[in-house]
Amino acid sequence: MTVLHLADEREAADLGAFLSRLLHYDRGAAVRLQAAGTALAVFGRPPSFEVLAIRAARLAKPYEDGLDVTLDATVSAGELLESLEDRAATAAVPAAVTGPPWAGVLPPRGGWRPEPGLPAPEELRRTVGRSVAEFRARTEELAPEARTRAELDRTGREIWSREIGTTRLPLRAVHAAHSLGFLRPGTGAQDVVLLSSGTWLRLRTPYGSVAVRGAGLGALGVSVR
Repeated sequence: MTVLHLADEREAADLGAFLSRLLHYDRGAAVRLQAAGTALAVFGRPPSFEVLAIRAARLAKPYEDGLDVTLDATVSAGELLESLEDRAATAAVPAAVTGPPWAGVLPPRGGWRPEPGLPAPEELRRTVGRSVAEFRARTEELAPEARTRAELDRTGREIWSREIGTTRLPLRAVHAAHSLGFLRPGTGAQDVVLLSSGTWLRLRTPYGSVAVRGAGLGALGVSVR
């Protein structure tokens, strides 16, 4: 059995919190794990936001026996969470599952460059709050017979597809970062950056990243497939 040795209890707790949030949106969530050396990247896709969420964690050593190998597997998020031991800071890697389509299309590892126009973290959080309030107000204004799933989805797409500031980043990416605990109060402006690489945009914070991929440089608001 492959065992991940996380750097400390805090890394284990943060990873557990991330997995719990993913499972809140999808009880059958899968995550793709990539580990090399003492770095672990956990990729997930909360369906409510149509983005790719990335949580990095530090490892004390790659595997239980300290073997110099790499790990790349798609597993059940729920089973990984169940195997996580906060005090021991370890997690047993579950058996691989048939990966969902998104797991085969990950952001590039390099080539990222800064993108201008991203508002300050506090403004990002206020924008999310105002947008959530707008969605609730608009749906509450609908007559009961008009409050259909199709209409709610249409309203949601309109709001969450809006671009942030002068960037091409869709609002849903910021909403996802906030909901997944990546955009925390007190985070400095220098710690929250927008990066691009090819057709990808990535909102990076000290607690995790959210990435979206488009068909072209002018269409980065579409969801990851």
